[in-house]
Amino acid sequence: MATDPNIRDLFRADRAPAGRSIDIDSVIRRSRRRRLPAQVGVGGVFTLAIGGIGLVGVQGLGSVTQSASTSSESASDSGAGLAVPEQGGDVKRAPADRLNLCGGTLAEVAPSATGLVLTPSFPDAAGSASVEGTVTLTNTGGASITGYSAASPAITLSQNGIVLWHSNGPMIEMVRDIVLAPGESLEYPASFTPVVCTVDDDLAESFASDLPAVQPGEYQVSAAADVVIDGNAALVTGPQQTVRIG
Repeated sequence: MATDPNIRDLFRADRAPAGRSIDIDSVIRRSRRRRLPAQVGVGGVFTLAIGGIGLVGVQGLGSVTQSASTSSESASDSGAGLAVPEQGGDVKRAPADRLNLCGGTLAEVAPSATGLVLTPSFPDAAGSASVEGTVTLTNTGGASITGYSAASPAITLSQNGIVLWHSNGPMIEMVRDIVLAPGESLEYPASFTPVVCTVDDDLAESFASDLPAVQPGEYQVSAAADVVIDGNAALVTGPQQTVRIG
């Protein structure tokens, strides 16, 4: 099959036949046509990269538990995409660590049908250093629950319903076994950083270390987790806690 001539070859005097005139506009048009598929291809990869943010959170949970639980094979299947199947149905949703994004409105989530509730407990803090606390998972339902989750729930810092910061960066590939009779609880270690992130920060692998600190005032902290029960990830949230910063 004939191919278009190389632009450099066309402009080399020793390669061009005597008396041949070069249609420069035609050469440039052909060159642009050759480059267009490559440009579209790069754009497609970039779109996939953006769409793939948060994939580690769910896929990692499934892959790590493959050797840690007898129900891991079905859990890995359920976490193999950007959306997680709700327990007992085909409804798709974002994983817990992508529930609230920088600058967006705090998601409104109905109580989990499992009866599980997450309650954050953090001290008031000053400055922009990381704040350490705990999150309590309580079985408020009438049946015992056996499953597992990530080692720590996703934390969101907000004010007046607007997301200022959320858990980010690579997840620690560990799981927490959950065995709770009605009324029983367990605690997770957790932390948040009182700074303000932007939409651009959500496109990075993790947030920059020099994000601006929040202004002194009252803020809300909330927690969310995907709890895998019978091979399906149930989204568990709970009440917000008000903390004083500064």
